Amino acid sequence: MRDRDEAPYIVIEREKGGGVGPFILGALVGAGLALLLAPQSGEETQEEIKARARKLKKAAQDRAREVQHNVEDRLNAVRENVQARVESVREAVDSGRQAALEARDELERKLERSKAAYRAGMEAARDVAAEPEEGAEGSPDAEDVKEG
Repeated sequence: MRDRDEAPYIVIEREKGGGVGPFILGALVGAGLALLLAPQSGEETQEEIKARARKLKKAAQDRAREVQHNVEDRLNAVRENVQARVESVREAVDSGRQAALEARDELERKLERSKAAYRAGMEAARDVAAEPEEGAEGSPDAEDVKEG
């Protein structure tokens, strides 16, 4: 058989403090031991139990208030962080929307200029195409060129 020294063992570590539960448990165990070991009369013991119970109640209430304040502070910090992120996203969306509108307007202006240039080019091409036909049909300028 194996020796106890060779047996595997597990170590559990906590990153944070124990909390309210272990505190209350320790207080109760301490109060119980004090009752068993204290050489007092029954009446004195009852008074001491009452006093310790009041102290324990006050300590538990203080600890609960402290935990409540910590939770509230963390909740407020998270709420502020979320609100800041929402506002940041809202600003980014508005900025993107404005940039898209400006780009659309610019694109529409360029498209109109292109259409106007196309129309002007088509009209110029028609004018140029129509000129030789007029000269070939017997205009005096065309005959002067042939004779010359």
